[in-house]
Amino acid sequence: MPVKLESFVQTLRAQWLGQQMRRLREHRGITLKQAAEFLERDFSSVARWERAEWPFRRGVVVSLLDLYGEHDGRERNRFIQLAEDAWRTDRWDDDYDELVDASFIDFPWLETRAEQICSWDAMLIPGLMQTPGYADAVIRNAEGAKATDFSVGMWLKLRLDRQLVLDRDPPLRISAVIDESVLRRPVGRPALIRDQLQHLGGLLLKPNIDVRVLPSSVGLHAGLDGSFVVFNMPKPYPEVAYAEMLGGRRFMESPKSKRYCLAYDRLREAALDPRESAKLIAKIAEDLA
Repeated sequence: MPVKLESFVQTLRAQWLGQQMRRLREHRGITLKQAAEFLERDFSSVARWERAEWPFRRGVVVSLLDLYGEHDGRERNRFIQLAEDAWRTDRWDDDYDELVDASFIDFPWLETRAEQICSWDAMLIPGLMQTPGYADAVIRNAEGAKATDFSVGMWLKLRLDRQLVLDRDPPLRISAVIDESVLRRPVGRPALIRDQLQHLGGLLLKPNIDVRVLPSSVGLHAGLDGSFVVFNMPKPYPEVAYAEMLGGRRFMESPKSKRYCLAYDRLREAALDPRESAKLIAKIAEDLA
C-alpha cells in the first residue's frame, strides 16, 4: 500500500533548521547513515529532513540533539523552537531575540541562497556594490565612537566577502533602484565618491546586474517609508522582505512581503531606464573630477 505523504509548506525556518542540524551533525563527525541507524529510519529520511523536504518533528530533533551531544539548554531550546515553528512564515525577529544570535536568518545567508535581490536604496549605495573605501567610511559612521581599526577591518572584510556572490554560478541577479541623492551624498572625499560611482558604472556592464536611478525630479513615490530589500528565493520558498530602522531589523515572508514587492515594482517604473541611469551616474562622477 503506497505511503501517503503529508502536505508541507516549505518555509525558510524549516530550511534554516535543516542546515543547522546538518552543520551540527558534521561538526560532531556523525554520518547520515549513523544518524539514520540511531533513529531506526531510512538513510534518505534524514537527508530529506536536512534539506527541508520533510518537516523535522520535535521528537526527532530532540533525539538527534542527544545523539550529537548537544546538551546546552539555550542551544537545545533554539533547535526545538525552530522545529515547532517550522510551518510559520511570519516575522522572525521578535520571536527569536532571546533564542538566537544576530546571525539568525541574516543577510549573508539570504544573499547566498537568493535567485534575485531587489533593493530600494534611499540613503547609501547597496552593500554588494560598495568599494572598499566607501564601505570603510560607512562602517566607521555606523560604529561611531566605538570604532577601532580592528573592528572596522573585520566588518569591512565581511562586506567584501559578501560581494563574492556577484560572481557565483549560476549568476545572482541584482536589481536596484537608487535615489539620485545617494549618488550625490558626500561620503568621504570627492575622489572616494568618484571611485565609487565609476565602480558602480562598471557593474552596470554585467548582464546579471540592473541598476536604475530614481531622479530627484520625482516627488511622491512608493519608497518614502525608507530603504528595503526583497530576496526572491528559489521555489518552493517565499520571497523575503527586509527593512531596517533604529528600532531594529524586520524580515518578512509572504503575505507581508507582497507589499514590498509591489512598492519595488512601482519604484522601478518611476526610475530612469538602465541606459539613462548609466549616463547620469557617469555625469555625476565627471563633475567630481
